[in-house]
Amino acid sequence: MDYKKITDEISEKILSYSQDSSGWRVIKVSKNVTVSSKPSKEYAGNIYRGEGIIEEVPSKIIPFMYLPEYRNKWDKALKSYSLLESVDQDTGIYHSVTHSYGMGLISSRDFVDLLHVKAYPGGILTTNSISVEYSNCPPTPSCVRGRNNPCGYVCSPLPENPEHSKLVVFIQPELGGMLPCSVVESALPTTLVNLITETRAGLKSFKDRN
Repeated sequence: MDYKKITDEISEKILSYSQDSSGWRVIKVSKNVTVSSKPSKEYAGNIYRGEGIIEEVPSKIIPFMYLPEYRNKWDKALKSYSLLESVDQDTGIYHSVTHSYGMGLISSRDFVDLLHVKAYPGGILTTNSISVEYSNCPPTPSCVRGRNNPCGYVCSPLPENPEHSKLVVFIQPELGGMLPCSVVESALPTTLVNLITETRAGLKSFKDRN
């Protein structure tokens, strides 16, 4: 599998999502996080965008969000999160397992994703990921194997306050199983709000301890 070719393509897509201002519909505003969606070009569902301000610089935020030694401590949605293979300094294959959601309405899911970190001029830092087939981590009966279409984080310093950043998260998951669309559409905006608010809280707690 040509990981570099895949990550180059995904990075281009995440950058294009971040530059695309047309057609987004705001579907949830909560805890200073705005969630929008529009039909995805990758699959039959929607692409979701979550946006919020975080009081930290991108070079601190992005590692905190994707490295297992940090993420396992703050992300309450995940049962476990681990690095399966390091491809290079900026690229790896990660396995995440979610808790069940909505009092068991959505059972535990797992995902195997290729993730690449890429920097752009102006201090912008991004993660760019997509689900891949990985023989060393086959599906198991304990959870439903989901699939992430191109997804990622785009973190940019605020021009008016470079010590703060704008974080934009794009997700377009296929959760697998027999879930009605309405259940998925109600769960994903809340998932994005929680991700950004828990990142804020986790970073603050980490700074306070250090």
